[in-house]
Amino acid sequence: MKRLIKKVAVVGSGIMGSGIACHFANIGLEVLLLDIAPNALTEIEEKKGLTLESKVVRNRLVNDHLANALKSSPSPIYNQKFASRITTGNTTDDMAKIANYDWIIEVVVERLDIKKLVFEQIEKYRKPGTLVTSNTSGIPIKFMSEGRSEDFQKHFCGTHFFNPARYLKLFEIIPGPQTSSEVLDFLTNYGSQFLGKTSVVAKDTPAFIGNRIGIFGIQSLFHLVTEMGLTIEEVDKLTGPVIGRPKSATFRTVDVVGLDTLVHVANGIYENCPNDEAHELFKLPTFINKMMENKWLGSKTGQGFYKKEGKEILTLDLDTLEYRAAKKANFATLELTKTIDKPINRFKVLVKGKDKAGEFYRKSFSSMFAYVSNRIPEISDELYKIDDAMKAGFGWENGPFEIWDAIGVEKGIELMKAEGYEPAAWVTEMVASGTTSFYAVKEGATYFYNIPNKSQTKIPGQDSFIILNNIRETKKVWSNSGAIIQDLGDGILNLEFQSKMNTIGGDVLSAINKAIDLSEKEYQGLVIGNQAANFSVGANIGMIFMMAVEQEYDELNMAIKMFQDTMMRVRYSGIPVVVAPHGMTFGGGCEMSLHADKVVAAAETYMGLVEFGVGVIPGGGGSKELTLRASDLFHKNDVELNVLQEYFMTIAMAKVSTSAYEAFDTGLLQKGKDIVVVNKDRQIAEAKKHALLMAEAGYTQPIQRKDVKVLGKQALGMFLVGTNQMVAGKYISEHDLKIANKLAYVMAGGDLSEPTLVSEQYLLDIEREAFLSLCTERKTLERIQFMLTKGKPLRN
Repeated sequence: MKRLIKKVAVVGSGIMGSGIACHFANIGLEVLLLDIAPNALTEIEEKKGLTLESKVVRNRLVNDHLANALKSSPSPIYNQKFASRITTGNTTDDMAKIANYDWIIEVVVERLDIKKLVFEQIEKYRKPGTLVTSNTSGIPIKFMSEGRSEDFQKHFCGTHFFNPARYLKLFEIIPGPQTSSEVLDFLTNYGSQFLGKTSVVAKDTPAFIGNRIGIFGIQSLFHLVTEMGLTIEEVDKLTGPVIGRPKSATFRTVDVVGLDTLVHVANGIYENCPNDEAHELFKLPTFINKMMENKWLGSKTGQGFYKKEGKEILTLDLDTLEYRAAKKANFATLELTKTIDKPINRFKVLVKGKDKAGEFYRKSFSSMFAYVSNRIPEISDELYKIDDAMKAGFGWENGPFEIWDAIGVEKGIELMKAEGYEPAAWVTEMVASGTTSFYAVKEGATYFYNIPNKSQTKIPGQDSFIILNNIRETKKVWSNSGAIIQDLGDGILNLEFQSKMNTIGGDVLSAINKAIDLSEKEYQGLVIGNQAANFSVGANIGMIFMMAVEQEYDELNMAIKMFQDTMMRVRYSGIPVVVAPHGMTFGGGCEMSLHADKVVAAAETYMGLVEFGVGVIPGGGGSKELTLRASDLFHKNDVELNVLQEYFMTIAMAKVSTSAYEAFDTGLLQKGKDIVVVNKDRQIAEAKKHALLMAEAGYTQPIQRKDVKVLGKQALGMFLVGTNQMVAGKYISEHDLKIANKLAYVMAGGDLSEPTLVSEQYLLDIEREAFLSLCTERKTLERIQFMLTKGKPLRN
């Protein structure tokens, strides 16, 4: 049976409920968000003469929760306009409406008795065949569906979103005793294709997969910190980006999530898993109990492991339980990994460390390897699901079995034995049979060690993905130090940046030209995409800075001209070029997207022309392109200046979209041409599909434009008046004024006496001239230097 989801009802509007409602609105569904009606009036409501029967009072809780969610940062919604897709109501007056909804999700308080009452109400109104799921983070699914009808139980299971629902990719699906396989298959596919999640089917065991392993990891560190006498700063240094984990590492993450949340899950595991070999590890250390007593729960109470006082961030001393000034953490072992770009390649070095860091990694990885190997088959039959859950739910770049593979399975066993741990019997059997890794790559697909079959089996669901890690070397067509070109099959090439943070320098520009040359000669089309954390943070400003400081202005002019010419080549070539941005897509990365035949953007794309922050204007065709786009929107009898001004402000305010959908509002993406993909894992495959479609439809190289209408003095005068007022009001500095006026000159088309039609090349030339002149300014060089050394913009 084909199942369509058009409307979703969410019962429970707290942080998770509102977040889930927003994410369903993100993907275009109609959402009904319900919560209980309040049983008492507020002071304000009494003053207004309202009663408990007034609609505004009855929906107060749900409306307040949703309003708070929409104001929160980071935003749970791709675009504030999408909030109109959510209707609110209360469970007394509006529960009957769920009869018209295709999927009902329960997100109420974590108490079995309350959840059972909610399901009783849902059963009264739901239509047979309607999906009902619970977002519980640990209550057994089998208990929740007890006493419900056969049809209810068949269509019921757990669907555990991780908080925040928009950003964390893990979507755990937990079947109940009667859940049909059709429902499980549907939700697995829906989570991946529509919600953009990593769907993981978990067994109905305490804390499921993600929290069982994640909380073990954190609890293990809590005990290790005491045993080894480590400071909070040292643990956060050792468990952050150096091993491919989020910047918030361990203790900062707990502060953000809330210590009470962690304690609740840890206690649940301690009480419900008496036979867990690490049972005692889930017992809370003394310092955690003390923090709970003091209500030091993290960000929500203003202090946890860290505390902000004025501008200073203080750290908790775990021995004295007093806050002190932060101490810098340094380890010789970490210094050895500075030249190793990818975290996966660092683990071998880290476990060999001769200092405290090396000892820490040997102890923590050994305990983790032992624990995850013993959780099979208890929480999952397949090892890759544990890795998927940790990567998608906790933001780890590599899961525990991938890390073990990177160290070497036999080396991992050796480390474990030295620390007093034993791997599960199936690991020893695997090694004895001659299989020396948990994963293998064959013909671009990832295989995992299947324990019952004792052989490598292909991970299901990969056919809709292209995994660049798996084809980087086998499908390589050409490479240089900055980029690699791969054959995606069906006549489509992919260009993947390999530079630091995917910055665009001379080597990347050469690679783009080479990829277009190759495509025009032997292939059908080109995708420019990668699967790093960010698409590109823009041009290599270090190179620009060196040339400007050395006053090598001819070389700098040539470098900018090469950048512009390459962007124009992306637009004007004999093959379709599809750009696939995601994450940070700044400056030159954004300019490349602006010049693509089509953009296939990941929903989580943060796109902007941010050059003002380093004291220049967009010089790789960005200023030209937004002028052209404004010109295309001029309509007869319209106030053309208003259209141009909007595009001017996009650059002058260095606006960055908080999602790909918002980039349509700023004019950086175009409706009817560019598209958005919610699941980043599917992005390259989707981009390839569109490149192929354009090629097969008969692609013709476009002709450079000579009909761009610029407004000359009329626009320039308006911009100059506006920027002078901004300086007078102290909103911008004198140097901001200089940059803004240079941009105004370019977007007005220069000091022309009347509106005129000009060519793209004319605009590129004046854009480059303005960029160069700003590179001669001391204050611009100060801004670039500050960005290079501090990683943030300077306002001077």
